Amino acid sequence: MIDSDKAVRPALWMLQGALAFAAMGAITSSLRTRCDWLVIALVRVVFMFTTSLMLARASGVRLVFIRPRTLWLRSLAGSFSLVCNFFAMTRLPLGDVLTLTNSYPLWIVLMSALLLRQIPTVAEALGVASGLIGVVLIQRPQLAGDQFASFVALSASVASALAMLGLHRLKGVDPRAIVAHFSGVASLIAGTWLAVRWDYGTIRLSRPDSMTLLMLLGVGITGTVGQFFLTKAYAAGAPARVSVISLVQVPFGMLFDLAIWGRSMTPLGYLGFCLVLAPTAWLTGRGNESPSEGLPPIE
Repeated sequence: MIDSDKAVRPALWMLQGALAFAAMGAITSSLRTRCDWLVIALVRVVFMFTTSLMLARASGVRLVFIRPRTLWLRSLAGSFSLVCNFFAMTRLPLGDVLTLTNSYPLWIVLMSALLLRQIPTVAEALGVASGLIGVVLIQRPQLAGDQFASFVALSASVASALAMLGLHRLKGVDPRAIVAHFSGVASLIAGTWLAVRWDYGTIRLSRPDSMTLLMLLGVGITGTVGQFFLTKAYAAGAPARVSVISLVQVPFGMLFDLAIWGRSMTPLGYLGFCLVLAPTAWLTGRGNESPSEGLPPIE
């Protein structure tokens, strides 16, 4: 029963994180005409940094800065992925961005095999293939537009894979300390970039109206909640398995589309739902297997 709980909990945490990230994506999509992408990204990471510091201090968690070095891999790769995501969301349709950025499970499986010498099981490989096909069928992006933005979104998925593999090696560090370090590094990067753009006069300021401020607050809250659940899931579960479950944020996002904007769903879209949800539900219910072992120890 204990082993079963250890296998199921990371899956449930990832499901909760996926729902929060889908909500953040819906709000960000609505903000694209209201303020610059870097402003949205900065609001998210500063909000997350402030919240994580408060929670860490209230819980007596020891914050980390210089070591372990793996923490910097997670924070730098995660920061790069984050700013790339917000850039792409203001240049491409949301479906394109979700499809490209959610291809990171494929990179995780490949990196696990090449860098960590962890050959994925047949079930994990089939789960990734099914999930990615489902994502494409649901979103069916048209990538004939901004090719540079498409490349940026794909780069974000590669960086996410590196961040998640680094995160799995940080089991000895409290998740709140990991999130605080990541959000602090991301805040410095986004803030510096914003200052440079301000100096060159290329920044677009957001409208100072109450609705925009409320939506930015929503981005901060949902992004922070999603980040905490994602951190807990990847720190406790096998990266290849948890990454498949994370794909459920795409159908979650489509549900927001249907509920808020009344967008219709085609038969291929429903098939995509099944291809994403089937391996997700199956992997979530696998309680008789523990997370993969053999990852290098924390430095």
